[in-house]
Amino acid sequence: MSLAYDTLSDYGAAASSEAMQRIVTFKVDGRSFGVDVASVREIKGWQPTTPLPNAASHVLGVINLRGAIIAVYDLRRRLGLGASAISRSSVVIVVDLGERLAGLLVDAVSDIVDIQVSSLRPAPEIAGEGDDILQALVVKGDEVVALLDLPSVVRESAGWVN
Repeated sequence: MSLAYDTLSDYGAAASSEAMQRIVTFKVDGRSFGVDVASVREIKGWQPTTPLPNAASHVLGVINLRGAIIAVYDLRRRLGLGASAISRSSVVIVVDLGERLAGLLVDAVSDIVDIQVSSLRPAPEIAGEGDDILQALVVKGDEVVALLDLPSVVRESAGWVN
């Protein structure tokens, strides 16, 4: 997990008390999810995708992002919650996976928050599709935020990737 600090004073405060992690939180079907802010390249409004033959049902297709062709995943469908209905608040979170970029279609972005690394809890082991895509859980206020394991969300066995 990478740690992100805006200033040296932020780092000093965290180092003197406890390690922090900054995450981007977002909604999918009314549920709260998050990813490490260091993985987020950009957040953009919905644009139509070009479908690909033989792609998994949760791969919507590809978009051209300033010359980079990236696969866009319907996160709602990847989580087994049915297809997303595109709305005015729908956004694509473009994430950097090191050797490639991928887009995650979500219902809406909520916030960027700092969490204490010690507050991360392991995701329970459950049977069913999608259980391997959770990295950890964290309680933030009244809700539980599920942190996604991005490589598992877009792994090659889950469908076409660039």
